[in-house]
Amino acid sequence: MQSLIIHMSSSTARRANAERLRDTLPGAELIEAVNGRDPQRVPDVEPQDGTLHRPHYPFALRPAEIGVFESHRRCWRRIVESGWEYAIITEDDLRVDPDRLDRALTLIRAHGTPEMYIRLPVKQRETPADTLATDGDMALILPRVIGLQCICQVVGRGAAARLLAATDRIDRPVDTLLQMHWITGQPVHAILGTGNAEIAGQIGGSTIQTKTRASGKLAREVKRAIYRTQVALHPQRP
Repeated sequence: MQSLIIHMSSSTARRANAERLRDTLPGAELIEAVNGRDPQRVPDVEPQDGTLHRPHYPFALRPAEIGVFESHRRCWRRIVESGWEYAIITEDDLRVDPDRLDRALTLIRAHGTPEMYIRLPVKQRETPADTLATDGDMALILPRVIGLQCICQVVGRGAAARLLAATDRIDRPVDTLLQMHWITGQPVHAILGTGNAEIAGQIGGSTIQTKTRASGKLAREVKRAIYRTQVALHPQRP
């Protein structure tokens, strides 16, 4: 199996962790992250306002979110062009438990296909619409509602091609679009219990989140809650 680690070479605070992941993950290499503030770096994606799909997305895309989206598209394209059955895609603020990761990859080798997109989330919040396989306290599931974040996933060649075709125009962050299986045509599975962790706070903080004035926080939270309720009306089914 191959691994692609999204990392911006100018991010010196994250370099050590990116290199640690490269030494830990199978067949790993660093993929240069896209700078969303540079229009020359995102030539093949057309950002839109949040009305491209329903439910409408209530927030404007930030440059960093555009960069993250195009970085994942760069990895999907690499999987397709290389002809790999599937590959691990991670962001550079991931910490893995090697033993648990090995168990998760064993589940994927036994039950995964090139048509699948399988999240290895750091937050264990998803509830199963179906359970495909288990290994002790670890489970490969089809979640009813797909979780957020794209810190670690295994993406099959067919899934990568399908997602590339669905994202030549974007109007929301990549993890939010991936929740919309009824738009992308791509089911999203998850393995719970991998032991993965996010360590952005230990290596320089988030590259996406920005400070919001206190007066605007309540309004954002209300809009976010309404949006998530609308997404939950489209559960995945076995």
